[in-house]
Amino acid sequence: MDDVLSVDVPGERVVVREPGPRDEGPLLTLFEECEDWFVAATGLPSGPGDVQSLFYALPEGADPDAKTLWVVERDGLVAGLVDAVRDHPEPGAVAVGLFLLAPWARGRGLGRAVAEALLARAGGVTRVTATVPCGWRSGEGFVERLGFTLEDVSAPSAAVGDRRAGPRGGGLRRAVLRLGPRS
Repeated sequence: MDDVLSVDVPGERVVVREPGPRDEGPLLTLFEECEDWFVAATGLPSGPGDVQSLFYALPEGADPDAKTLWVVERDGLVAGLVDAVRDHPEPGAVAVGLFLLAPWARGRGLGRAVAEALLARAGGVTRVTATVPCGWRSGEGFVERLGFTLEDVSAPSAAVGDRRAGPRGGGLRRAVLRLGPRS
């Protein structure tokens, strides 16, 4: 994938790009704004070091060179973040660890446009997996509208990205999108 991807969202200038050093502050702000997601996913708000840990956290057995991070920028402001690992858990699969949008950017078609643009550029992908916090209706609805199938609830102690669920975490639902062979 190129370093910058323009995404078609009517009336807005949206780009998806690799993060750089200047993004640390805006990503910290994004994580603070998305406390609702962190609490739903882990039972706890975002913690110190969560932004930095994004750059090296991997699921067990994943190739470090297969990790990709993408900043979603809307009209010049950091509006979201996508964390994914190619060819995990098997060749042709993509494991999405985090697809996060700021509350002010949700419900406008931005997430769908970004997901579809990334999928269109990900040649050879036959399966995408993600997790959704149990009861997080907006997340469940989002993945279902994209064509994912939600599986049963996993154990409350399951990891979310590189974090373990907190004492009030309610578990996760795995979402799977199966795609036909791509060229």
